[in-house]
Amino acid sequence: MGYYTLDDATLLASAQSDPQGMLAALPKPLVLDEFQQAPNLVGAIKMVSDAAAGRTGIFLLTGSSDIFRSAKVQESLPGHMARIELYPLSQMEIHGKSRNIIDWLIKGRFLPSVTQALDRIALGELLIKGGYPEAIGKSPRSLGVWFASYIEGRLFKDFETMHQAKGDYHTKLSALVRALAGMTGNLIKYAKISNNLGQDDKTVKRYMEILDLMFIIRRLDPYVRNAAKRAVVGMPKLHFIDTGLACHLLGLRHAEKLHTSQFFGGLVENFVFTELLKHAAWAEEEVRFHHFRDTTGRHELDLVLELSDGQVVGVEVKAAMSVKAEDFSGLSNFADYAGKKFSHGVLFYSGDKVLPFKVDDRVFHALPIFLLGDIG
Repeated sequence: MGYYTLDDATLLASAQSDPQGMLAALPKPLVLDEFQQAPNLVGAIKMVSDAAAGRTGIFLLTGSSDIFRSAKVQESLPGHMARIELYPLSQMEIHGKSRNIIDWLIKGRFLPSVTQALDRIALGELLIKGGYPEAIGKSPRSLGVWFASYIEGRLFKDFETMHQAKGDYHTKLSALVRALAGMTGNLIKYAKISNNLGQDDKTVKRYMEILDLMFIIRRLDPYVRNAAKRAVVGMPKLHFIDTGLACHLLGLRHAEKLHTSQFFGGLVENFVFTELLKHAAWAEEEVRFHHFRDTTGRHELDLVLELSDGQVVGVEVKAAMSVKAEDFSGLSNFADYAGKKFSHGVLFYSGDKVLPFKVDDRVFHALPIFLLGDIG
């Protein structure tokens, strides 16, 4: 299988001027990397696929942005392709383990056990490193240089491709991503963000939509039961796809400084979410991620895993080495809201024991963050 990349300026120019001719000139099957740079190729690829008389595996299209959800692509490839999202490495992958955390969580069989605690410094180091393969193992100085290059060469470059940028978008985008890094684990209020940055709220929303398509951020919609819509806050919640990138944007290079910062709790929640997101890509059970907060503001839950049959699993995250029954109040209130659709709930914390907690006649479990991978 031949490999071609649209980083090749000549190949890209050919794809843009004569997409059908360019594809006809290349031997197949083939890998076409950085595909998001030439969205006009979609129609030409569909024509090749239509004429293939059932032959599969002609194209392996790879890229760093999801152009098929972009407004720049007016035609998709339904029935012509299988779509796979690849995220930064999970802790299980980094440490050579193969257990799927999502499948384990859904089964809900948590036997009492003792693993390993993670203090705030150890957690901070995990957050700073993130999961990009190229960044793993680098010194703090080298890691900072790598992320700076990544932002300049990947974020801004892909943004130009995904968006018909006008005016001084570079300054606006730079200010926005740094502001968003400080909002991990928080509700997205577009008007507030635009006011703080002095930017138009429509521009902020559009830029965030593109950052989502570029796998920089992920917005979680609220979990809403149709019969009780008015009881739930309808705003999405923000997470970064990689905590290492978020830490870099915040100027947090060392765990000793990070663990005392105001951002630590939100980043730990972000870390747990992205670990689960990575496992969801290859889990046996399809899940959708949500968050929950009621309109009183008193009851909220960090994560809701919704299964294909409508059942839900609640997930709370605490950046603490000990937990008490009161810490499960969010899970308990969410269980009341979800009713019969509620399956079970867990709380991830940095302690070392798997423990049951009985609250309001329901049994929840405290799970060590260590279980997300051999990360001690």
